[in-house]
Amino acid sequence: MAISIVRLGSPRGKDEGLRIGTVRRPPRGVPKEEFASRDYYDVWLPMLSPGAELVAEARSAETEKEWQAFSRAFLKEMAVPDVARVLDMLALLSQGTNFAVGCYCEEGSRCHRSLLRQLFEERGARIVCVSA
Repeated sequence: MAISIVRLGSPRGKDEGLRIGTVRRPPRGVPKEEFASRDYYDVWLPMLSPGAELVAEARSAETEKEWQAFSRAFLKEMAVPDVARVLDMLALLSQGTNFAVGCYCEEGSRCHRSLLRQLFEERGARIVCVSA
Protein backbone atom coordinates (compact mmCIF):
# COMPACT_ATOMS: atom_id res chain seq x y z
CA MET A 1 0.00 0.00 0.00
CA ALA A 2 1.41 3.38 -0.98
CA ILE A 3 1.09 6.72 -2.71
CA SER A 4 2.13 6.97 -6.35
CA ILE A 5 3.25 10.42 -7.52
CA VAL A 6 2.10 10.69 -11.14
CA ARG A 7 1.63 12.93 -14.13
CA LEU A 8 -2.10 13.39 -14.67
CA GLY A 9 -3.22 12.09 -18.05
CA SER A 10 -0.55 9.37 -18.06
CA PRO A 11 -1.68 5.73 -18.13
CA ARG A 12 -2.58 4.40 -14.70
CA GLY A 13 -0.22 1.99 -13.05
CA LYS A 14 -1.20 -1.48 -11.94
CA ASP A 15 -2.94 -1.31 -8.55
CA GLU A 16 -2.57 2.49 -8.52
CA GLY A 17 -5.97 2.98 -6.93
CA LEU A 18 -7.79 6.28 -6.65
CA ARG A 19 -6.13 9.15 -8.51
CA ILE A 20 -6.21 12.58 -6.85
CA GLY A 21 -5.71 15.71 -8.94
CA THR A 22 -3.64 18.27 -7.05
CA VAL A 23 -4.07 20.97 -9.67
CA ARG A 24 -5.55 24.45 -9.66
CA ARG A 25 -7.74 23.90 -12.75
CA PRO A 26 -9.49 20.91 -14.37
CA PRO A 27 -8.07 19.67 -17.70
CA ARG A 28 -9.05 21.93 -20.59
CA GLY A 29 -11.39 20.58 -23.21
CA VAL A 30 -12.19 17.41 -21.28
CA PRO A 31 -15.77 16.83 -20.15
CA LYS A 32 -16.04 16.33 -16.38
CA GLU A 33 -17.53 12.86 -16.90
CA GLU A 34 -14.32 11.81 -18.70
CA PHE A 35 -11.69 13.00 -16.19
CA ALA A 36 -11.29 9.51 -14.70
CA SER A 37 -11.63 7.51 -17.92
CA ARG A 38 -8.95 9.65 -19.58
CA ASP A 39 -6.59 9.03 -16.63
CA TYR A 40 -6.65 12.56 -15.25
CA TYR A 41 -8.18 12.10 -11.81
CA ASP A 42 -11.03 10.58 -9.86
CA VAL A 43 -11.08 13.26 -7.17
CA TRP A 44 -10.01 16.88 -7.44
CA LEU A 45 -8.13 18.33 -4.45
CA PRO A 46 -6.96 21.83 -5.50
CA MET A 47 -5.94 22.74 -1.93
CA LEU A 48 -2.75 20.71 -2.58
CA SER A 49 -1.94 22.84 -5.61
CA PRO A 50 0.04 26.09 -5.58
CA GLY A 51 -2.06 29.23 -5.39
CA ALA A 52 -2.74 31.05 -8.66
CA GLU A 53 0.17 33.48 -8.23
CA LEU A 54 2.54 30.66 -7.36
CA VAL A 55 1.52 28.66 -10.44
CA ALA A 56 2.71 31.59 -12.57
CA GLU A 57 5.91 31.82 -10.52
CA ALA A 58 6.62 28.11 -10.96
CA ARG A 59 6.05 28.26 -14.72
CA SER A 60 8.44 31.19 -15.10
CA ALA A 61 11.19 29.77 -12.84
CA GLU A 62 14.22 29.32 -15.05
CA THR A 63 17.04 29.37 -12.53
CA GLU A 64 17.66 27.25 -9.47
CA LYS A 65 17.30 30.38 -7.32
CA GLU A 66 13.83 31.07 -8.79
CA TRP A 67 12.79 27.44 -8.29
CA GLN A 68 13.96 27.56 -4.67
CA ALA A 69 11.95 30.75 -4.09
CA PHE A 70 8.87 29.01 -5.50
CA SER A 71 9.56 25.93 -3.35
CA ARG A 72 9.78 27.96 -0.15
CA ALA A 73 6.53 29.79 -0.93
CA PHE A 74 4.70 26.57 -1.82
CA LEU A 75 5.89 24.77 1.32
CA LYS A 76 4.66 27.75 3.33
CA GLU A 77 1.21 27.37 1.71
CA MET A 78 1.21 23.67 2.58
CA ALA A 79 1.97 24.47 6.24
CA VAL A 80 -1.44 26.11 6.74
CA PRO A 81 -3.21 23.96 9.38
CA ASP A 82 -6.14 22.76 7.22
CA VAL A 83 -3.80 21.78 4.39
CA ALA A 84 -1.28 20.17 6.73
CA ARG A 85 -4.06 18.02 8.22
CA VAL A 86 -5.00 16.77 4.74
CA LEU A 87 -1.35 15.89 4.07
CA ASP A 88 -1.21 14.08 7.43
CA MET A 89 -4.37 12.14 6.59
CA LEU A 90 -3.09 11.11 3.15
CA ALA A 91 0.24 10.01 4.62
CA LEU A 92 -1.60 7.80 7.11
CA LEU A 93 -3.91 6.42 4.41
CA SER A 94 -0.83 5.37 2.42
CA GLN A 95 -0.13 2.80 5.12
CA GLY A 96 -3.26 0.85 4.21
CA THR A 97 -4.36 1.70 0.68
CA ASN A 98 -3.01 2.54 -2.75
CA PHE A 99 -3.75 5.89 -4.34
CA ALA A 100 -2.01 8.44 -6.51
CA VAL A 101 -1.55 12.20 -6.47
CA GLY A 102 -0.50 14.19 -9.45
CA CYS A 103 -0.21 17.23 -11.65
CA TYR A 104 -0.05 17.94 -15.39
CA CYS A 105 3.58 19.10 -15.54
CA GLU A 106 5.78 17.17 -17.92
CA GLU A 107 8.93 17.47 -15.80
CA GLY A 108 8.28 16.05 -12.34
CA SER A 109 11.44 17.43 -10.74
CA ARG A 110 10.32 21.00 -11.53
CA CYS A 111 6.75 20.50 -10.43
CA HIS A 112 5.00 20.95 -7.11
CA ARG A 113 4.37 17.20 -7.03
CA SER A 114 8.08 16.72 -6.22
CA LEU A 115 7.50 18.93 -3.18
CA LEU A 116 4.35 16.98 -2.26
CA ARG A 117 6.51 13.84 -2.34
CA GLN A 118 8.89 15.51 0.12
CA LEU A 119 6.01 16.50 2.40
CA PHE A 120 4.60 12.97 2.33
CA GLU A 121 8.02 11.46 3.05
CA GLU A 122 8.43 13.79 6.06
CA ARG A 123 5.12 12.44 7.36
CA GLY A 124 6.20 8.82 7.01
CA ALA A 125 4.06 8.02 3.98
CA ARG A 126 4.75 4.95 1.90
CA ILE A 127 5.58 6.07 -1.63
CA VAL A 128 5.85 3.97 -4.77
CA CYS A 129 8.65 4.96 -7.11
CA VAL A 130 6.98 6.03 -10.35
CA SER A 131 8.71 8.05 -13.02
CA ALA A 132 6.83 11.28 -12.50
